[in-house]
Amino acid sequence: MKTLTFFAVTLTAVIAIAQDNKPIAGIGPAGEIVQAHTGFKFTEGPAADAQGNVYFADIPNNRIHKVDTAGKLSTFLEDSQGCNGLMFDGRGRLVACQGKAGRVIAIDVATKKIEPLADTYNGKRFNSPNDLVVDRKGGVYFTDPSFGKDAPPQDKMAVYYVAADRKVTRLIDDLQRPNGVILSPDEKTLYVLPSGSPDVMAYPVVSPGKLGKGRVLCQLQQVPDGQMRGGDGMSVDTAGNLYLTQPSLNNPPAGAVAKPL
Repeated sequence: MKTLTFFAVTLTAVIAIAQDNKPIAGIGPAGEIVQAHTGFKFTEGPAADAQGNVYFADIPNNRIHKVDTAGKLSTFLEDSQGCNGLMFDGRGRLVACQGKAGRVIAIDVATKKIEPLADTYNGKRFNSPNDLVVDRKGGVYFTDPSFGKDAPPQDKMAVYYVAADRKVTRLIDDLQRPNGVILSPDEKTLYVLPSGSPDVMAYPVVSPGKLGKGRVLCQLQQVPDGQMRGGDGMSVDTAGNLYLTQPSLNNPPAGAVAKPL
């Protein structure tokens, strides 16, 4: 598994240091952090279904796993084609970023039938879809960075929206390796977390698939005189608190903060 530093930012810019494992009043679940399962190479994209079963991807092993409500681990899908970010939609399908195939798909969990939702933009496949969030209209916002590709298919690393009718729109194309993406609970704000920048971006959602001008919500702490690093995944709770992950700043980790602007 990746070693990550976790911290939280409220929408009122209250900043919390989280690596010390101390409770944070009003933010996040209270309880001990427990290592549930091991033996994976590179885990990503945890997503819970309506019953509370959790699905996650192991990218190098090319699988999606399932942990049921009793804690039992099983393999849900073999040959996942590099599935990364996952989320369930309103129809109960597991929507996934299939990075190796360069597309976004929906998986019927009962039959494991795969349905492509978006596989091209301007006639070319996507670079490597990374993370996604599904809105209440059935549309999907997803990030499409390019990690280590000399000649990526798309001319930009971007954030896209695929509507319920399969129309694909490029929304953002000026971020360094856009990675994590999530909507606020009221779906009025889209948050994007680039890997190549300390900026955590927030965009007003004018309507599904249409964004206003973005702003920097906060900045991630950096290693002094080190390589500029951003974050990875994001999540949001029912109160609207935003949770981010970032590689450890030290070994062993010594904590991380987000800097409000």
